[in-house]
Amino acid sequence: MAANGPVFLLLGSNLGDRTQVLAAAREAIARQAGPVVSQSAVYETEPWGITDQPAFLNQVVEISTSFPPEDLLRIILNIEHDLGRVRYERWGARVIDIDILYFDDIVMDSARLTLPHPRIQDRRFVLAPLTEIAPDLLHPVLLKTSSKLLEECTDTSAVSKIS
Repeated sequence: MAANGPVFLLLGSNLGDRTQVLAAAREAIARQAGPVVSQSAVYETEPWGITDQPAFLNQVVEISTSFPPEDLLRIILNIEHDLGRVRYERWGARVIDIDILYFDDIVMDSARLTLPHPRIQDRRFVLAPLTEIAPDLLHPVLLKTSSKLLEECTDTSAVSKIS
């Protein structure tokens, strides 16, 4: 089941040359998964979960892909690995993190992938860049737009647009 509609990914980095890592991730995604249709500005954000770590740079990209969700996940995990991602601890510091936020309007919950991403509505660092490029995107479970989810988000973490 390939995407007939938009696929949105969140990119994040808080180790190394964060700007260069995001650029390398975008290039790898375009090469291996499908073209980047649109991208938000880059935001500097406070860490979420484990807060005693460097600030993140985050960005949302919309891609067009012919791959089904689980194949896209495999590609993304390979890109993370190729860019130096090592999984030490949940929500810990990382060179790169790529999350599938939405895959068209697909709702699924498998052992490896939940769509839409289960914590979109809880994270300002996701909603701010997502709303920038897709303010009217409707969450297929919560039935609220990105703009409305951002308006209602209780996360008070700092999120600053930097480019």
